[in-house]
Amino acid sequence: MTQRNVASERIRVIGVVGAGAMGRGILQLFAQAGHTVKTFDAIEGAARKAVDYVNSMIARNVQKGRVTEAAADAIAARMQACTRLEELADCDLVIEAIVEDLEHKRKLFAALEDIVSPEVLLASNTSSLVVSEIAAKCRHPGRVAGLHFFNPVPLMKVAEVVAAVRTAPATVETLGAIVQACGHRAVVTADQPGFLVNHAGRGLYTEGLRVLEEQVASHTDIDALLRDAAGFRMGPFELMDLTGLDVSGRVMESLYEQFQQEPRFRPSSLVRPRIAAGLYGRKTGVGWYRYEGGERVDEPTSPVPSLPAGLKVWIDPTADAAQALAAVAQVAGAEVVRERAADCLQVVQPWGVDATTHCIAQGLDASRCVAIDPLPPLERRRTVMLTVSTRPELRDAARALFAADGVPVTVINDSPGFVVQRVLATIVNIAANIAQRGIASVQDIEDAVQLGLGYPCGPLSWGDRIGGARVLTILRNMQLATGDPRYRPSPWLTRRVGLGLSLLTPEAAR
Repeated sequence: MTQRNVASERIRVIGVVGAGAMGRGILQLFAQAGHTVKTFDAIEGAARKAVDYVNSMIARNVQKGRVTEAAADAIAARMQACTRLEELADCDLVIEAIVEDLEHKRKLFAALEDIVSPEVLLASNTSSLVVSEIAAKCRHPGRVAGLHFFNPVPLMKVAEVVAAVRTAPATVETLGAIVQACGHRAVVTADQPGFLVNHAGRGLYTEGLRVLEEQVASHTDIDALLRDAAGFRMGPFELMDLTGLDVSGRVMESLYEQFQQEPRFRPSSLVRPRIAAGLYGRKTGVGWYRYEGGERVDEPTSPVPSLPAGLKVWIDPTADAAQALAAVAQVAGAEVVRERAADCLQVVQPWGVDATTHCIAQGLDASRCVAIDPLPPLERRRTVMLTVSTRPELRDAARALFAADGVPVTVINDSPGFVVQRVLATIVNIAANIAQRGIASVQDIEDAVQLGLGYPCGPLSWGDRIGGARVLTILRNMQLATGDPRYRPSPWLTRRVGLGLSLLTPEAAR
């Protein structure tokens, strides 16, 4: 029997408790998919408002030609606003989307068990609580699972099916089937902090904040590099402003504590003072950025310096993009020399190593040296990293040189792994550790991150694109440079690199 057949035969009537944004979205999703959906909220009139809201959203789709009048009428007929919880007695599945409070959810599930039959599935849309704790007081914990959607539910095409410790396999299979039948991707995850999507998304936030802490670059430069060079839709500071730093800060603290203070998830000391100051982001008008009328107000960027006449450039011949960099320099009008000289700008491309350390190891004059990140494509945005003693005139010359063909250039201070290298390596490493712990399958990790976080590709695919051995080099060099265990490589990654396996092969998934 296919998943669609299982879903349509096993689950016909769905109850949704909670008529807020998530509850309304879940109501719309399942009503559109052909289910009879009953909604209830403890606040008088809220359930009716939720149904009216969904009808208004469907009406918009009718006006845009996406839904016929007949289909809209059918959807409306399948939605029922309930005034009493007892009206959910004939449901085959009940999904709660109430306040994120353990005791409130436990009380609701206890009440539901007195109303529905023992075969009815009970699911929680919790995003942060341990599902096993919700199910612990239930008489039939095998039928209880997490079913975590993302806002807006109809548009975010992924849902996490969270298998609690005592959840029956059939419960997981059935919930996955009804999600798939609605056109969403169901990813199965163990009942671990952050489940899958929030867990996998830690690297972007925590490493972005770490880069800012170390005064490597401004928050605007970090966002620009990760957006333009790495291909993220938004940088970490833009995202924190969008979700609200008060919300993001709580999630960072919560996951860190739930993972027994795992160094990979260590929150930044920069966050609490900003929360205390009320700098939440868009909703307060000021966050990492300033907003007026809902629009971000960006500070003007400094003009690109003029390229000095007669500039000589030596490019490390072992650099990955040595030929491409030489071509850029020649087009700009600089003289590319083969031998290092006392009067030339020196350009290197280290992996996971800061520019100063690289110069010391290679016997280079750090005052005349800059590093270029080889990881992002050179045609998107280029990163020029300075040593601690790079001369100001050579800093300006390097910026002018590598911006001469119109590609934007970001100048950063010394940092092991630049910005893009260290963030992407951290993301890959966290995903590898999720696979190592069996929290989710390789394919579910890949799909959840792309659909739930909007990343340009899955984290393990990213690892293959960079090269697993290269990612491992970056991590090991960053750990050596900083002494920080947050960069210790996952055994899952280390073993596969040692065997020369792709991070996406069937062998790697076991």
